[in-house]
Amino acid sequence: DGHSHSHGHGHSHSNDDGHSHSHSHGHAHSHSHGDDNYDSSSSGPLRNLPEIRKMLQEAPSEYISPWVKEMGIAAFEALAIAEAATHGASSADAVHFHEVGAVDSIVDTIGTLLALEALGVKTVSCSRLPLGEGMVWTDHGLLPVPAPATLRLLVDMPTCPGPTGITSELVTPTAAALLKALTTKASVGPPKNDKLAGRPPSFTLRQVGIGAGTKDFAKHPNILRLMLGDNVVQEQ
Repeated sequence: DGHSHSHGHGHSHSNDDGHSHSHSHGHAHSHSHGDDNYDSSSSGPLRNLPEIRKMLQEAPSEYISPWVKEMGIAAFEALAIAEAATHGASSADAVHFHEVGAVDSIVDTIGTLLALEALGVKTVSCSRLPLGEGMVWTDHGLLPVPAPATLRLLVDMPTCPGPTGITSELVTPTAAALLKALTTKASVGPPKNDKLAGRPPSFTLRQVGIGAGTKDFAKHPNILRLMLGDNVVQEQ
């Protein structure tokens, strides 16, 4: 049985008996900032981590598998922990997300996981994540890049500078949380690496996918490349 691996490279952001692996290199972004008293000016109800966790746990298994639920909850837990530390919330469960932001994040996160599952991906790695530079507008005003919650999510993740002269956010909290969950929790086949972030393993490349983001940069493409392969050789 082969060991299938997928690796993605970007500036935006199969299942048989084989073992499938995904490697992602991306600069992706989406925002969700919350605390106990988060943005009273926002209209509409807010969702917190227990509500999102319950929503995913109770989703019909014919649509969302246990693996997708587990990885999705892990990503939102990582995001909530980072937000709680950033805003001084009493706990991760006390963090509230904007309804629109939460819907966007749920769709992005679960949609990505469903796609990886459909491709038969069992392990995931990613390239170094670009820190970027400059400032970004958030619901809390103008903040430095990476935004505080994103910076906390990047702890223990291999990083690199962004393209020279680009003063823009290149990794979003949602993307950082998803990659952190996938690269630390999604490896299922022995031997299991504790971390699959920073560079792809040795593997046989089978397919390549490319997706473009909506933001245009002057000197580099805003794309994500995903490489899917098998016959992975794990580093000892």
